[in-house]
Amino acid sequence: MTADESGDANVLRSKRDATRYQILVQIAERQPAVSQQEVADAIGITSQAVSDYLQDLIKQGFVRKHGRGRYEVTKEGVDWLISHTSRLEEYVTHVSEEVIGQVEIETALATSDIEEGQAVSLSMHDGTLQATPGTTGSATAVAVTDATAGTDVGVTDFEGVLDYELGDVTIVSLPRVDNGGSRAADTDRVADLAADADLLAVAGTEALAAARAADCEPDLRFGTAEAVREAATRGQDVLLLVVETDLAGHTDRLREDNVSYEIVDAAE
Repeated sequence: MTADESGDANVLRSKRDATRYQILVQIAERQPAVSQQEVADAIGITSQAVSDYLQDLIKQGFVRKHGRGRYEVTKEGVDWLISHTSRLEEYVTHVSEEVIGQVEIETALATSDIEEGQAVSLSMHDGTLQATPGTTGSATAVAVTDATAGTDVGVTDFEGVLDYELGDVTIVSLPRVDNGGSRAADTDRVADLAADADLLAVAGTEALAAARAADCEPDLRFGTAEAVREAATRGQDVLLLVVETDLAGHTDRLREDNVSYEIVDAAE
């Protein structure tokens, strides 16, 4: 369905029409005694802007003025409101049923061939949701697409609870370069910690240098505050090398999702 077919009314595509719509609604609610300042406050524009729009609406025959501060929405104005309201209602229905409804479909990797409509069990492996034919797992769903083993499959109608544990995050905080930078880290210790983790993330040039000095190539280099949090919530254990000035931003994100973390000394 195209935007026009779904009722994407001009009132949404045009800022001017959207403002006219809001002003007409406000007048209809307050008429006949209408305070331009109250209308302005209600929709977040200036009183002068309301005055300018009112003049235009009067010229178009959508509003009738009966005297100072007394306005009335005309039949033509009501018809314009009804027309655009109907389109808005159609658009809201389209969004709620055909757009937002699609969010209920998750994507998983098929562990074997799956047919549309088949019941599947869900599990988390290597941070990826997986679907297996049958209902033996603690969480089940129904496939909405066909899939061969190793390919993506859409699933919906979830039941049960996905059984997996959050990952742990180990954090090595490094000083800025003027206080030692990567040279403050014990490369052997960094290498051992990285070997025990599913993913290695670095935040800052000093952190990248420390990882490479330990002969480790990071899996995550950018947007690490969100990426580390996301990986841990998907069951991945992460080693994070981070410059001390960026530490709080990462730990704050982890605490928001109750992800456990441990800060260790890089020089041990």
